[in-house]
Amino acid sequence: MELFQLYITLFLVFFKIGLFGFGGGYAMLPLIQHEVVNTHNWISVSDFTDIVAISQTTPGPIAFNSATYIGYTAVTNGGFGNVEGIIGSAICTLAVSIPSLILMTLVCLFFVKLKKNQWMQASLSVLKPAIIGLIAAAALMLMNNYNFVDYKSWIIFAVVLLASIKKTDPILLIALSGVAGLIIYR
Repeated sequence: MELFQLYITLFLVFFKIGLFGFGGGYAMLPLIQHEVVNTHNWISVSDFTDIVAISQTTPGPIAFNSATYIGYTAVTNGGFGNVEGIIGSAICTLAVSIPSLILMTLVCLFFVKLKKNQWMQASLSVLKPAIIGLIAAAALMLMNNYNFVDYKSWIIFAVVLLASIKKTDPILLIALSGVAGLIIYR
């Protein structure tokens, strides 16, 4: 395959993944695997597994990290050099992020224009408790019989909750929670 044609195909595949990959990075992984392993045979299943493992350990969203590694690997596996592989990484990362960028830009434009609208404010006032409920439901699902949180964790939670109500910096709260956990559960 010609290099330019490979770049175009990589861009289109990862643009499609970014466009239709709802549910976050982990929900995108089966779509990514289908496209790069099964459909285009750019990488092997074992390479894909390694790329996912590396993507989980590096900072940033897993879909973007995977796109970056896959772009490089697909190009170098195609017989091209490291510089071409780096360009392939950039193309895949850009392609997977463009749909989200476009969508969020449109949402922000509409939100800015409609934020003082009474219907928009009513909608947001209904959504806030629903979002809190969804987060609480996810937390309850994580607390099964095998890893129920003990009273020490509840104390840390209560302190952090009260501090967040008082508008304490969330990064500071996360750091202090980690330190408290290290001290308590050492």
